[in-house]
Amino acid sequence: MITRENKQAAIANLATAKNDTGSPQVQVGILTARIQEITIHLRANKHDFMARRGLVQMVGKRKRLLKYLADQNAKAYLATVKKLGLRK
Repeated sequence: MITRENKQAAIANLATAKNDTGSPQVQVGILTARIQEITIHLRANKHDFMARRGLVQMVGKRKRLLKYLADQNAKAYLATVKKLGLRK
């Protein structure tokens, strides 16, 4: 489970405005933080298949959001990918 501090840091890192919590960039940042935490959990708990399923769903959702962002605003997509250290 992502902590409030980690979520706020992800929002602050990618927000385009003061109260921005729903833009695709912010959603991708929050999903990336959750994916990193679940990945660490799965390294210790290899047989937690429900967490693995959730991880696969989150990766798919992040992929769809990034595709949407790339179609709508290529500059924002490239900036988001660079900030988060994701592959294109």
